[in-house]
Amino acid sequence: MTRSRPVVAIDGPVGAGKSTVARRLAEVLGFEYVNTGAMYRAVAVAARAAGISADDPEAERKLDALLKKVRIEFSRGRIMLDGRDISDEIGSPEISECASRLSTLGVVRERMRELQRAAGERGGVVMEGRDIGTAVFPDAEFKFFLDASPEVRAERRWRELNARGVTITREEVLAQLLERDRRDCGRELAPLKPAPDAIIIDASRMSVEEVVKLMAQRVSARGGAA
Repeated sequence: MTRSRPVVAIDGPVGAGKSTVARRLAEVLGFEYVNTGAMYRAVAVAARAAGISADDPEAERKLDALLKKVRIEFSRGRIMLDGRDISDEIGSPEISECASRLSTLGVVRERMRELQRAAGERGGVVMEGRDIGTAVFPDAEFKFFLDASPEVRAERRWRELNARGVTITREEVLAQLLERDRRDCGRELAPLKPAPDAIIIDASRMSVEEVVKLMAQRVSARGGAA
């Protein structure tokens, strides 16, 4: 479809800094910011409340029914589940792990993809996740794949969790991160990988502002800025 403004897709592994970079880039470009990871975490919150586990043999059927009833929305940068602000609930390691497991299920990815496409179909959005440039918006005008070494990503994630008061060691964070990488890259449905035409950025030794500046320059150079 023809969009009046472009879609900027930012994919990459956990801890690469996608959310921070995408939020800041959206501000610079004057675009909307869509955090697809928050959508999956909202599903995790809803599933846990309903007593549904990814290991349940009936998980797909139960989640299909659940996802037809719940309402997941963004409002002024906050994630809402059936009108309730759950932004402060979705950052825990438990919810993150649950979301990762649920994201391997076809019924979850299909429903989330519908919501994500609806959120960005008119363009003027910066959308970050694991499969935005490959599965959700393969026709995105701008595609970036943001990466960093596992050690750097684990350190960033550990500091983030520590700031929230979560008690966890760097070693535990690194182990969880490597397991997430294995699961994200190895799943059959929309595995984590750069789109063929994505610009790959290794942010191991770059600041957030340096990454944002580089992305903004690429978008502006092709006339994509607001």
